[in-house]
Amino acid sequence: MSETFDSIVVGAGQAGPALAVRLAKSGRRTAIVERGLLGGTCVNTGCTPTKTLIASARVAHMARRAKDYGVTLEGTPGFDLAKAMARKDEVVAHSRDGLAEWFAKIRGLTVIHGHARFEAPHRLRVGERVLEAREIFLDVGGRPGKPDFEGIEGVPYLTSSSILDLAELPRHLIVVGGSYVGLEFAQMFRRFGSEVTVVEKAPRLISREDEEVSRAVQEILEEEGIHVRVGAECIRLAADAAGVKVGLHCDREPREARGSHVLLAVGRTPNTDDLGLDRAGVKTDKRGQIQVDDELRTNVEGIWALGDANGRGAFTHTAYNDHEIVAANLLDGAARRVTDRITTYALYIDPPLGRAGMGEREARDTGRPVLVGHLPMDRVSRARERGEMKGFMKVLVDAESERILGASLLGIEADEVIHSILDVMYAKASYTVIRDAVHIHPTVSELVPTMLGALRPLDRDSASHDK
Repeated sequence: MSETFDSIVVGAGQAGPALAVRLAKSGRRTAIVERGLLGGTCVNTGCTPTKTLIASARVAHMARRAKDYGVTLEGTPGFDLAKAMARKDEVVAHSRDGLAEWFAKIRGLTVIHGHARFEAPHRLRVGERVLEAREIFLDVGGRPGKPDFEGIEGVPYLTSSSILDLAELPRHLIVVGGSYVGLEFAQMFRRFGSEVTVVEKAPRLISREDEEVSRAVQEILEEEGIHVRVGAECIRLAADAAGVKVGLHCDREPREARGSHVLLAVGRTPNTDDLGLDRAGVKTDKRGQIQVDDELRTNVEGIWALGDANGRGAFTHTAYNDHEIVAANLLDGAARRVTDRITTYALYIDPPLGRAGMGEREARDTGRPVLVGHLPMDRVSRARERGEMKGFMKVLVDAESERILGASLLGIEADEVIHSILDVMYAKASYTVIRDAVHIHPTVSELVPTMLGALRPLDRDSASHDK
């Protein structure tokens, strides 16, 4: 016999829990189903553990620089991976336990542990239990992708999940993938004490960013002793006496890199291949991402898809915003849309990159006159006082409407400063609102008005600072 609910949420990642609670509080009899650990990727193998380890890496890095600040430490600063991992596990457990405690307080919410699969459009099987509901919300997330590299089956490799369980520090970690996840792990383990090599197939790191951002990030990493190999057109894996060797180039040197461990950070795969979506009639694209409209509805009435698996954003903040959109439209009579949000994210190397809106290529493609403001971080008093002057700030403005089109902030506290720009973008206000504002001294944010007070036309034929 089946159990009947008003609403079923599949997946307890970033969108699922908050949505399930909203649904239950609205009077709906609600179930949330999770086959793994509560909290999904962000809490267990993503944001929470990696940023906790990044914090440990920063402390190790600053300890080595202590004498630059007049601080004397006895002996050479060391690093204890086991203690860092234990601290990471404690922080993760706190977040996960908090979710369980929250769920337990919500009347009308049932938590079911197990793997949900569709048997029909509004019927799911979880082990021996059959659940039915008129509303089903899929928040199933994703997992590290497995590339089809030659030799991959014959070499033990790490993913962004399994590397979080390492018991010993790699002697030489080779990171295949020069994008956001790969670069964060690269700097992290370099600061832990490993030798690190980054291998990227594209001509430059984080290739979706402006070229000057890519160059600056590479310089930051190389200054810390990380080897960067871009344009690697012959990536292949093979066992080596020291651990593993990774092919780089077909007909030029160096042809390969050798290391003790290899991390594959080359994208993610949505967890949609074992949900029985075909039995529900839910459409996916060729990558397995669930197709949704601007309000996150699938092609099947009464089924929504949120989070990483819908292809409309691959971040914790976009997943959470998915829940806000669905809840507002379904429960509050609103008409919120995915396309209302502005693309924004961060790269959590140190110093971080904060991004919002368009890059230079997109701004040029609008065909409208664009203004650009650019300021090196060594102009920022806070950065100089703290001895962390790497990076720059850049903003793009529509010359006619005066609205901010986008910003790339690479530098100390850039992941926080970006929000002062992002909020004005959401307000659809003129850039002069920030330009004329009085900011506190000494902060990083105080130089944003200065930057906006020195805008100039963006060169249409080449990147503003790529010459």
